[in-house]
Amino acid sequence: MKILALETATMAGSIAIVDDEELIAEVKLNINVAHSERLISSIDYLLNASRLSIKDIDAFAVSIGPGSFTGLRIGLSTAKGFSYAAKKPLVPVPTLDAFARILPFCSHLICPMLDARKNEIYAAFYKWEDTVCRKIMPETAINPADLLKNIKGKTIFTGDGAKIYKKLIIDTLKDDATFAPASKMSPSASSVAEIAIEKLKEGITTDPVTLTPFYIRKSEAEIKFKIYPDYSG
Repeated sequence: MKILALETATMAGSIAIVDDEELIAEVKLNINVAHSERLISSIDYLLNASRLSIKDIDAFAVSIGPGSFTGLRIGLSTAKGFSYAAKKPLVPVPTLDAFARILPFCSHLICPMLDARKNEIYAAFYKWEDTVCRKIMPETAINPADLLKNIKGKTIFTGDGAKIYKKLIIDTLKDDATFAPASKMSPSASSVAEIAIEKLKEGITTDPVTLTPFYIRKSEAEIKFKIYPDYSG
C-alpha cells in the first residue's frame, strides 16, 4: 500500500511516499518560503522522481497539529483535496506523535517541543516501551519553565522549541537534558506515514470533508505532570 504523507506543522515541511514498510522517497525543506509556494511543486517532484502518479497512491496521511496554524491549514487542505478527488482514504496523525517516532527505542523520556509563540511551547511526553512509543502526557500549550520544573530524570528534547529554549532547559535540568541531533530536530513525513499505516491496518480513517486541524488552546488543556511512578531515567 502506497501512502503519500504531508508534514507542514513547522517551517521544515516534508513529504514522503511509503510503500508498506519501505520508504520510497522523502523531501524535507527547512527554508523561509511559505508552504503554499512549495508544497504542490514538491509533491510533483517527489511523484515524478519516484516514477509514480497520484493515481498510484492508495491513501493519504497528514500531520494535523499542533503547530503553525497557517502551515497546518495548507497541509490539511492539500491532503483533503487529494483524498476527496481520488476517493482514497485519509489518515490524520497528531504532529507530536510522529515527532516522537523519529527517536526510535530511545531509553530517555522524549519531549518534542514546538514554538507556540507568546513565550509558550507545544509539548508532550513520550516513552518507548519495547516496540511501542507511548504518550504519557498529552499535548499542551504551556510556558516552558512551567513544563521543565515538573520533569524528573533523563530527557531528550527535539523541535524548534527545544532550540529556542535550550539555555533554559540546560539551566533547569543540567545533565539530565539531552538534545536530538540536527537531523532529528524537525518532524518527518515518513514518521507520519508509519503511524498512518498502523491506523489503516486498524481501519482508522477520517472524512476529508470534516477533518480539521488539532489546535491547542490553553483553556482546553488540563495538564497532569505525572511521569510513571517507576520512571527514574
